[in-house]
Amino acid sequence: MLLPALRRRLPRLAAALAVLAACTLPVSAATWRVQAGESIQAAIERAAPGDVIEVERARYVENLRIDKPLTLRGIERPTISGGLRGDTIRVSATDVTIEGLIVSDSGDSLREQNAGIYLVPGSDRAVVRNCDITYSLFGLWIEKANDVLIEGNLITGKREYASSQRGNGIQLYNTHRAQIIGNNISFVRDALYVDVSHDAVFRDNKLHHSRYGTHYMNAYDNLWENNDTWMNRGGLALMEVRRLTVRNNRAWANSDHGIMLRTIQDSLIENNVVAGNQRGFFIYDAEYNTLRGNTVVDNVVGVHLWAGSKNNVVERNDFIFNREQVRYVGARDLVWGEKEGNHWGNYLGWDRDGDGIGDVPYEANDLVDRLTWRHPMMKLLLGSPAIQTLRVVAQQFPLLRAQSIVDPNPRMAPNNPDWSQWRGRHFPRAQ
Repeated sequence: MLLPALRRRLPRLAAALAVLAACTLPVSAATWRVQAGESIQAAIERAAPGDVIEVERARYVENLRIDKPLTLRGIERPTISGGLRGDTIRVSATDVTIEGLIVSDSGDSLREQNAGIYLVPGSDRAVVRNCDITYSLFGLWIEKANDVLIEGNLITGKREYASSQRGNGIQLYNTHRAQIIGNNISFVRDALYVDVSHDAVFRDNKLHHSRYGTHYMNAYDNLWENNDTWMNRGGLALMEVRRLTVRNNRAWANSDHGIMLRTIQDSLIENNVVAGNQRGFFIYDAEYNTLRGNTVVDNVVGVHLWAGSKNNVVERNDFIFNREQVRYVGARDLVWGEKEGNHWGNYLGWDRDGDGIGDVPYEANDLVDRLTWRHPMMKLLLGSPAIQTLRVVAQQFPLLRAQSIVDPNPRMAPNNPDWSQWRGRHFPRAQ
């Protein structure tokens, strides 16, 4: 039998256990609705962590501060204007989701880095999805925030500003595992500016009408896949990096380079299209990389290669209709295509055994090419018999031969059968 004192305490013990059990049950998130004329910031302050704030269609002039985990969701795309001051939305909490909004009118301070949406250090696991970020200095500034997802946003800058006075579309600094997917970014300084940010994925983005499609450096182990960059000064500028995978991207009609590979090691560059640029690839101080299956079409210079770029594997690429296939500056020949070869649209050799590989090596640069670089007016004579004779004479006399990219296995047919669709996609220039 229970002692009488214990029997008297049982009801109170049972009540305490019931309260404890209730406290451990999951509590569903509340949903708050903001209507025209009401304050979104007031709803943020009322909300508990994990709540959802739905904003009805209207124009709200506020500078929002989100300091707790919650979801801010637009209903029929309301507009939040920062009134041309500060950041329109500043996030300082983990697990914040912002979706379905038009975010506009940040301030103009480059020193304070005013942004449409600013994720401050520690805003881990933030999600910004399906928003229009317009007329803001920086679109998204992401600083020391890990595991963010930036997906399906349209970002445009302050178009009438000079390029140097704009901010960047998305700026990543000191982050890990970011996913930047399916965004359309234009009329900013650099569409994607990436610094010291590792293990990230950049996929399906459209980057155009800016200084660089991406300005990217000091970042390792990232994937660039299926992005389009056009009508910029430079397409993809990948600098001071290691262990990148850059595949299935398209860079065309950029006024300088399509893809820049500068001080890059241990990376895979494959199945990209670079067409109609001043320089298709600009490769500087690049070692121990693999360039495979790329289509380099109708650029002024197909590849500009210099500054000790060696020990790279270059196989099964197509170089077609570039005014200069390769501009190479070096003290010795450099072999490309040692195992499988590349296709060169201006190869003049033959294939007597029909194995698809030319019987004589391809050389990218000769004496005529070197003279043309020094004296551009020579281009007016490139089709003349005198120039063709000079090429033949230079081949017969080794002392006149220039150091070159040499392909011992030139492929007779292109690797990409659809290369011709990329002809004529040039950056518009004054006539």
